Amino acid sequence: MIAANFSEFRSELKRFLDSVEDDNETLIIKRKTGKGAVMISLDEYNSIMETLHLLSSKKNSDRLYESIKQMKEGKTINHNIED
Repeated sequence: MIAANFSEFRSELKRFLDSVEDDNETLIIKRKTGKGAVMISLDEYNSIMETLHLLSSKKNSDRLYESIKQMKEGKTINHNIED
């Protein structure tokens, strides 16, 4: 995670965008007034939105957590997929 004040962000916009996009950094943009902002890459945003969607229903989240538990306990089945 990196942080910058608004002036730094504005003057070094390309560097900060490159860092967010290429290095998966989260950027905190601080301001003298206001609450500030957080910048993340589009890939990270899409990942968060997908996770929120998958966990949005109780039934679906229960199934996901049960699958994770089974995987951690070694209760998996391997399938050979042939073209």
